[in-house]
Amino acid sequence: MPPPALLCALCFGLLATAARAGYSEDRCSWRGSGLTQEPGSVEQLALACAEGGIEWLYPAGALRLTLGGSDPGVRAGIACLRPARPFAGAQVFAERAGGVLELLLTEGPGPAGGRCVRWGPRERRALFLQATPHPDISRRVASFRFELREDGRPELPPQAHGLSADGACRPCSDAELLLAVCTSDFVIHGTIHGVAHDTELQESVITVAAARVLRQTLPLFRVGGPGGQAQASIRTPLHCGVHPGPGTFLFMGWSRFGEAWLGCAPRFQEFSRAYMAAHADHLHPCEVVLD
Repeated sequence: MPPPALLCALCFGLLATAARAGYSEDRCSWRGSGLTQEPGSVEQLALACAEGGIEWLYPAGALRLTLGGSDPGVRAGIACLRPARPFAGAQVFAERAGGVLELLLTEGPGPAGGRCVRWGPRERRALFLQATPHPDISRRVASFRFELREDGRPELPPQAHGLSADGACRPCSDAELLLAVCTSDFVIHGTIHGVAHDTELQESVITVAAARVLRQTLPLFRVGGPGGQAQASIRTPLHCGVHPGPGTFLFMGWSRFGEAWLGCAPRFQEFSRAYMAAHADHLHPCEVVLD
């Protein structure tokens, strides 16, 4: 019978081997373990798919992850990250030009709907994952899904990049409304039929009946409700405190992982007023048919 020390070494080796599954066959996802990394090392990873996931068991050291292949592309890119719950043992940063890091995810429940980051044209789309120090790394897993897409929109002013992209609960200004109607993934004129709250996911789900779908980049809204109206669910962080209200609204927002997330939602009359004023002064960013 092997000595106890040898048995312990064999057990540890099996654990490390089992935990380091590496890349998936399609190289869209990666699963690995900090137990196999050299202390203080930075492991280089590259995923070529537009969608995938990362599962880092027992985080230690750091990972540098390149998304969408080595070619940064001539168009701007947007990546959204949705952490698994709980997200523990690491922080995730977006890497900017000159090695500047922008914090996206940290330990804890995580923001509802995740976080999104935009890289400019020819800017390398890289994430930096850094383990947080803990005396005991057992049962700590940093895992998230990612979704990467090209952004073919023209370069926008700074205020356009923060249009509730990370679930900010604040009214949009007139300038932001006009930008949102031109750049959002969906623009829907409709009413609120109900709101459901999910305390576990920290999300509110708004049931919307659309009188008119002005634009959508993905088939989020489908016809089939009463009177042939398109119906869909739009999500927003629970802490925004959304509740049903009368009247018609212009719902604008973003698609994340096949779900609609709310950006701006002015009353239709409010948006019409802002748009007509901008149109009269030739300051509207794009044409919108209101009737």
